[in-house]
Amino acid sequence: MTSNASTPEEYIEQLPEERKEVISNIRTIIKANLPNGFKECISYKMLGYVVPHSLYPEGYHCDPKLPLPFINVASQKNFVAIYHSGIYADTNLYNWFVEEYPKHCKRKINMGKSCIRFKYLEDIPYDLIGELVAKMSPKDWINLYEEKIK
Repeated sequence: MTSNASTPEEYIEQLPEERKEVISNIRTIIKANLPNGFKECISYKMLGYVVPHSLYPEGYHCDPKLPLPFINVASQKNFVAIYHSGIYADTNLYNWFVEEYPKHCKRKINMGKSCIRFKYLEDIPYDLIGELVAKMSPKDWINLYEEKIK
């Protein structure tokens, strides 16, 4: 789904009915567990959670005008996706998530390097998403980003 939304609320409002509740629930979990300092916005036409320029003036190395991305949530054609940059950059975090996933979800994990895909919307491990989101502060992410990605 391509969105021209300028706010998270507009993004959710533009979703098909069967996706609104799921994306809203993921958004609620993220906002409840995300450490202070991250900012919610629209990023790459998705829900985004970023390190704002006020905390990291250098911004994203691919386009320094943009804040440093951390998490994105999107309603794609065949699934809902959470893109978590920390999983991409931190092998220990990735391994923790992969190990914990079967304890929270009966379906096989469907992941890429930073993308967690949920095709079966009735089986999203919201509690595990909350735990994942809480594991990295903006400072932790900046340090990891500078060490492994930039």
